[in-house]
Amino acid sequence: MADPTEATSSAQFEFVRHGDSATSSASWERGPEQVRKAIGEALNARNVAFLLGAGCSSFVLDKQERGISTMGPLAQEFCKHPCAPDWGDDLNLIPTPDWALDQADIDFLEAVGASLTDTEYSRNLERLMELLHSLRFIYERSNKPKHAENGAKVEAIIKKVQDFLWDRCTNGAFANGDPTVLDLYETFYRKLVLRDRSLPRPWVFTTNYDLFNERAMDRLGLPYANGFSGVVERRFNPATFRYALAEQLDLTNRKWSAVDGFVYLCKLHGSISWTEDDHGLFPVRELWPQDEPTKVMIYPTPAKQNSSLGSPYADLFREFQSRIVREQSVLITAGFAFGDEHLNHIIYQALTIPTFRLIIFADPASGGEIEKLRKLNDPRIWIIGGDGPEEGTRAHYFSTIVEHFLPQRPLERIDDAVKLVLEKMGPTKGDDSEL
Repeated sequence: MADPTEATSSAQFEFVRHGDSATSSASWERGPEQVRKAIGEALNARNVAFLLGAGCSSFVLDKQERGISTMGPLAQEFCKHPCAPDWGDDLNLIPTPDWALDQADIDFLEAVGASLTDTEYSRNLERLMELLHSLRFIYERSNKPKHAENGAKVEAIIKKVQDFLWDRCTNGAFANGDPTVLDLYETFYRKLVLRDRSLPRPWVFTTNYDLFNERAMDRLGLPYANGFSGVVERRFNPATFRYALAEQLDLTNRKWSAVDGFVYLCKLHGSISWTEDDHGLFPVRELWPQDEPTKVMIYPTPAKQNSSLGSPYADLFREFQSRIVREQSVLITAGFAFGDEHLNHIIYQALTIPTFRLIIFADPASGGEIEKLRKLNDPRIWIIGGDGPEEGTRAHYFSTIVEHFLPQRPLERIDDAVKLVLEKMGPTKGDDSEL
């Protein structure tokens, strides 16, 4: 019978840096320490930002999704057609959900050239939302009766997509007591707050709609700024991103110092906790729980409906660009496949700055934009990924990043040291030696 320790030590992942274009493998025996040291040095840069994608909120354990599926599986589920009701094991009919597409919806999308079979729409719901909002923009500005009818159909499909995303972001194992994903986020933020208080506070940008980031920081008691101000009515005001949290050290000399653990959170694609009303200059509110998903701010589309839709996203993207194009900046991406052109363009602009560094947690063998970035052979671009320490895991999964690659807290290092002493220095089975 094989020794599991040997299997673990022989497993390898890839750590591409120094402009390596060829495979650069590292063993799981010594490799994680090298990555932790490198990431730790990067986190000491003047400006540090994380970009968390959909992969960070997905965690499949024992063949069950404990979090929220990534955009690909979500799109596949939504685009299944025709969506007929299923029969349960007890032969009781399970009703079709309200968000399910019917044949009329499929026919309409086919008529406008948007097949949901083997197209980008069946792989990414955000692309479908872009199309639908563009069609809405056109139909709303037409005086043809047929376009008014088509506009109503588009509205109905948009609502179904929103209802579907709402359901998947609010229901699941994580909403029924499973702490797996939330625990990962808590561990992530525990390690993130180790940053020296003399340096600017870190920024976390995310394309996710869920509330794992907010819940994790709330449970840890970490203060954060997410662009909203107020207590009873929290409204989006980009000026809050200019604020910092400080403590007064000397009442007589008015000395202040930044509070440890303060984080800036920027949700680039909106959130299930956002809604809109007609309140003048600040129409976007943060409200939880939401009474209805129809007003949730889901995605920044090319054709904006009004100033309230345009304003938050324009401000959020401006913050993203402003933060990563500064001197001595580091951007660390996780769960992000570089599938968003508007974000890619900003990142590529940052790469024109000599002091910018980009650390990507992704499969180095990926195609598309990640392949292009690797072929640049740029020593400022690191790519970490590949096989995980255990069968069925991957080095670029959020769980692996948090557990193995982010710098350890001092207490974690002590705990690991004690564990190692107990394992290596304690008496072994069958050892009958006397003192």
